[in-house]
Amino acid sequence: MEEIKQLIGKELQDFEGKFAEAVKSDVPLLDRIMHYIVKRKGKQIRPMFVILSARLFSGGINENTYRAAALVEILHTATLVHDDVVDDSLERRGFFSINALWKNKIAVLVGDYLLTKGLLLSLNNNDYRTLQILSMAVKEMSEGELLQIEKTRRLDIKEDIYFEIIRRKTASLLASACAAGAWSTTASEEETERMRLFGEKVGIAFQIKDDLFDYGAANIGKPTGIDIREKKMTLPLIYTLQHGSTAQRRHIINIVKNYNKDKDKVNEVIGMVKESGGIAYTQQKMLQYRDEALSILHELPESDVRGGLESLVRFTTDRKF
Repeated sequence: MEEIKQLIGKELQDFEGKFAEAVKSDVPLLDRIMHYIVKRKGKQIRPMFVILSARLFSGGINENTYRAAALVEILHTATLVHDDVVDDSLERRGFFSINALWKNKIAVLVGDYLLTKGLLLSLNNNDYRTLQILSMAVKEMSEGELLQIEKTRRLDIKEDIYFEIIRRKTASLLASACAAGAWSTTASEEETERMRLFGEKVGIAFQIKDDLFDYGAANIGKPTGIDIREKKMTLPLIYTLQHGSTAQRRHIINIVKNYNKDKDKVNEVIGMVKESGGIAYTQQKMLQYRDEALSILHELPESDVRGGLESLVRFTTDRKF
């Protein structure tokens, strides 16, 4: 990650200032909350993909690129704020969530404010294609979340539905980040679609890696089994259900439905998933999507920027948190 930050360090620094400016408000309460959000930003993976995708096709980036990166980060932040309200989560990235500090009503309004600021940032600068690209992502994220809720109630998710959920819910925003970055410096529909597909493959691999963390595939300093407790059907569990005996399937579904708060029962399911080969299969699928993304990337000429993007792709699957 340090290698990537050195490659686009100045652009990232400039982006941070532009992002902070983009979310400012003359309402004191909102401005305090925006300051809190800006100071506790995450790894900024998505803006990195925007900037690198833009630079892949030109020597430098422009104001359209910075606005695209800011819009991606604004929309991502808005969805996280709303997610914390929906999930009644009191923490985000090791800090108190917005709803924990300012309650749900304010958190919902903050999410709405961010969405509006993102829309106006694009509209006021006539970035209509960028706004179209990112609006499609927000639509797909909402559809993916609702599809997951619907299927979670019945615990009948098959592998194809799982991939459709994560394609929409997670990969769509990363796909749009890469597409918006490419569009900002090329205005080429062909290259924009190429980078959208690249980002989608990376986004799917990214989400699969997150799902593996829940089964203790790496020590990330937080409890395992959260997805099982929330009745989320992720690929390791889906594989185990598809390849287990009828009795085993019934036993697992009974635990997920009725004993998902019982730590020992949850650990029993995790053990069965590991024994079934569910972890190994999921890792194989993650690497398959990673390699498909790299294959698309390698269609383009070799350069430092292409190397930076490749390193960022590998980070998404090699990361320890």
